Amino acid sequence: MSKTKYSEKAQDKVGKVMHEFKEGKLKSSSGEKVTNRKQAIAIGISEAKEKGLKVPKKKKQYD
Repeated sequence: MSKTKYSEKAQDKVGKVMHEFKEGKLKSSSGEKVTNRKQAIAIGISEAKEKGLKVPKKKKQYD
């Protein structure tokens, strides 16, 4: 099973966001402090997408 491929710059962006999260400085769009690790990762990925960095498409889930 192969892992999804993110560009180096996208990985760096997510890493920086996670660093902010661990320091307790990461805020959501509403201004609330982010306390959920998965939410922090999602913020990093969405910021990478906004910059046009290579981020794989979300997998489709079937019922």
